[in-house]
Amino acid sequence: MRELASISALIDSFAKLPGVGVKSAERMAYAVLAMREEDAKQFAHALEDVKAKVHKCPVCGLFTEGEKCDICLDPTRDRATLCVVSEAKDALSIEKMNSYHGLYHVLGGSISASRGIGADDLSIDPLLARVKGEGIKEVILATNPTIDGETTALFIAKLLEGTGITVTRLGYGLPMGSSLDYADSLTLSKAFEGRKKI
Repeated sequence: MRELASISALIDSFAKLPGVGVKSAERMAYAVLAMREEDAKQFAHALEDVKAKVHKCPVCGLFTEGEKCDICLDPTRDRATLCVVSEAKDALSIEKMNSYHGLYHVLGGSISASRGIGADDLSIDPLLARVKGEGIKEVILATNPTIDGETTALFIAKLLEGTGITVTRLGYGLPMGSSLDYADSLTLSKAFEGRKKI
């Protein structure tokens, strides 16, 4: 039996989501078919709503429904500290800690030669303008601990050299609760580099 065109289109749409394969997309499509009419309409409305209302903050690049994001508008934030992240979702992870109270800057990705993403494709010029014009004293480079993330962090650190601004990088190493025998050599090496006095 041939799949109906509308179901195929829905499966193809779900398969465009990151980490969703064809089988998962199929399950999602059939789950939508099994939904009550009201729930399916609510689901479709939520998709339309998020695309219509949510946009990037013109200052930092975080997602917002207002003119600027809540973090940029918050007068209690530390305006001398700027945390640079690759994607907006990375800032959400940091916010969940409830211990960082500075500002953010979203690059919109990482430098990647293999994917053809260069420095000009990222929000680096606006970052430099913010650092220069907003009285930033520390830039925390919180890009992912991958080759692309490291390349991006080193590139930005080089651009900020000689500006008098403190440039720091998130520490990385062994996660809490892990065992040394499961750690790869790069993780162990970074853990030794980042050791501190207790």
